Amino acid sequence: MRRLMEPFTASRLKVRKNNVIKDFVSAAGVFSVSHLVAFTQSETTLYMKLIRIPRGPTLTFRICSYSLTRDIIASLKTPHMEPKQFLYHPLVVMNNFSGKGMEFKLMTSMFQNMFPSINVEKVDLNHLRRCVVLNYNSEYQTIEFTHCNIQVSPVGLSKPVKKLIKAKVPDMSSYADIAEYMTRDGNLSESEGEMDGPANEVTLPQKLTSRGNVEAGKSAIRMHEIGPRLVMKLHKIEEGICDGEILFHDLFNKTDEEILKLKKEKEERQQLKEERRKRQEENVRLKDARKRRSEKSSSNTKSVKRDESHTALDTSDDDNDYFEKEVGVKPDPDILKKARKRPAVSHGNNRRFKKFKQGGSVEKKESKTPATPFKKHLRKGKNIRH
Repeated sequence: MRRLMEPFTASRLKVRKNNVIKDFVSAAGVFSVSHLVAFTQSETTLYMKLIRIPRGPTLTFRICSYSLTRDIIASLKTPHMEPKQFLYHPLVVMNNFSGKGMEFKLMTSMFQNMFPSINVEKVDLNHLRRCVVLNYNSEYQTIEFTHCNIQVSPVGLSKPVKKLIKAKVPDMSSYADIAEYMTRDGNLSESEGEMDGPANEVTLPQKLTSRGNVEAGKSAIRMHEIGPRLVMKLHKIEEGICDGEILFHDLFNKTDEEILKLKKEKEERQQLKEERRKRQEENVRLKDARKRRSEKSSSNTKSVKRDESHTALDTSDDDNDYFEKEVGVKPDPDILKKARKRPAVSHGNNRRFKKFKQGGSVEKKESKTPATPFKKHLRKGKNIRH
């Protein structure tokens, strides 16, 4: 499907399992994306969603049958898959979309706006290499979606002449003269002649790059299917992007009361969502204010500590002045430092500690309490019986 939309498509887009539609909608505005095509699969069937960016609507189609591009190419005898034909956007051909309902207008505008428009008077025919054909079957209410290649070949030329005008010259080693090659029996292309007729023969207004197609000459237009092929049916139409009011449904028809009830429920959900958003904004504002207050209080604490340090310096200056006034000599700075030094904390006299000798061995200081006779015998390893 991406190759069908070439060249105006994200052919290298990678989709992960955790991606949702909101991710692509948010990035669509940056890349000027106008439509989004999404395929979903349920347990019973396959769906295709056409989403108009950024405000909808969303058209959901139920896919009845499909054929992949590789399957169609494998069934053709001569596939027409030229790489240059994907350099230009396809031409859109719509048939039988003339219904009176609102769904026909939305489908028509959606399919037409998915592809770039062309100016019939200024278009270059060399750029029309492909076409997308959409046919509405009113009996089954289905849409037949096919992708074809456009080939233009001159009319009224025999098979030998067509071979000569091609870039590849045919093998004429078995002929004595070119006249023999031109006039031999069986050179008429009966199969190709049956395909051509008044229905597909046109007079070219421009010269084409393909050989034999000259301006004001007659040529036949032939279409070869290159896939993919889809047969789908419109399932529902929603406002917005997959979450709005249902405008059309092929299985259910709601009454006016049910529509009003759904509108009321939707308004209540929107109101609840708005209240939650306002509450969240208020919580964020209070959190920021609390953070600013804490930062302000921490800065005030730092300024108070700084003032205390200045006060301590002023106190030391007062001590120096007092000493000089009473003694008559300026004090030594070390004296005041020693006087202000805090005394060491005493841990008591009975604290055990390890004493290191000069040799590196450790000597434990034992307590001065004399050992009892019972403990002496235990040290010597003697057994005492009572």
